[in-house]
Amino acid sequence: MLGDGKVIQIASGETVFKLDSYEKNPVVKPQDITLTWNEDGKSKIGAVFNGGAEVFKDKIVLTPRCHKNYQEGTFFDQDLGQKRHCLENYISEVWPLVNEGGIHFKRFHNVVIRGDGTDHQDFIYGIEDIRIIRYPQIYLLIGCGKIKPPFKAKNADRIAIYTTKDFINITYHGIVRSFDSRNAIPFADLINGKLYMLFRFHPNIHLDFLEAGMDQLLNPSQYEDYWRKIYQRREENLLLEAGNYPHEKEKVGPSTQIIKTDKGWLLIYHAVGEVDLDICKEYGLFQKIERGYSICAALLDLDDPRKVLCRTKNPIYIPSAPYELYGNDLYPVDVPAVVFPTGAIIIKNKLLIYCGAGDKYITLLSCNLNDLVDYLWRYCRVHKSSP
Repeated sequence: MLGDGKVIQIASGETVFKLDSYEKNPVVKPQDITLTWNEDGKSKIGAVFNGGAEVFKDKIVLTPRCHKNYQEGTFFDQDLGQKRHCLENYISEVWPLVNEGGIHFKRFHNVVIRGDGTDHQDFIYGIEDIRIIRYPQIYLLIGCGKIKPPFKAKNADRIAIYTTKDFINITYHGIVRSFDSRNAIPFADLINGKLYMLFRFHPNIHLDFLEAGMDQLLNPSQYEDYWRKIYQRREENLLLEAGNYPHEKEKVGPSTQIIKTDKGWLLIYHAVGEVDLDICKEYGLFQKIERGYSICAALLDLDDPRKVLCRTKNPIYIPSAPYELYGNDLYPVDVPAVVFPTGAIIIKNKLLIYCGAGDKYITLLSCNLNDLVDYLWRYCRVHKSSP
């Protein structure tokens, strides 16, 4: 059963919304799609996670990043002043998956999207975290192309753009060379004739419009001046700033497609920071999460999405199961305390959110869409909407 989510009151007296986790999570594991290998006589499992999600011919398509034959490691993050987990020999590629018989997924025609130099030289260190945006005639696939090795290198992320009509024939359109950014998500609808797009310029979420509209995405190299202008005016177009709440202390970023509701554009976003003990207790945990990813939500004005109407003060989901948190023998994780939403679809007013977990699995969360929006409207108002 896919749950409706619930509104609960925590020990501090605050009212929070909690997404439901599907009882048979993870819905995709590396072993399910042969991401395994042997090393020194031991069986190893790879990773399948952070896949965008959309409906395609009455099926659900996911676009997760996949890899194997890598090693675990750690490095000292100078910016954070702490040791962090990393992976060596690590180049992601994307394998589209399709569901069969409900929530079970298999590979789709063995299609592979590569970012290792095989198909082009724009980036050669992997393609990551492709979101799917559905337009009337085409699906836009927008991800992060790595121009430097993952984890340790700065200024390594570039917006990488693809399109497809059938998820078999996929056209590469290039990267946005002008700046470092990941988690870029355009709207699926024009608003007053403008195509808006969310960006994560570390550590915040920004919102701007594309002066050349869709053509700026389909031919990114032809509009380098426009892209540079977006970066230059980023402070003017700050949407959500990190640091307002403990769980958002380090950074925030756009996550799934933008969802249109009666009360506003629903933005599901992720945050990185410290998760308070009062929240953790509601998920069966007995100590706070010192550094973890969590899921948050906001509502943007329908006519002017630069106006934030509502924003959660507490996460609507945190890592709590072994495959999300610190792992165990059955579910080892590659990066601890990670839930990372990347795809959202609506089925009969049920919001289904597909997430990466522990940088190794795909999980499914759900809620009643109206219940979440009503919660935001009642408990999380920032601005009153225009008359």
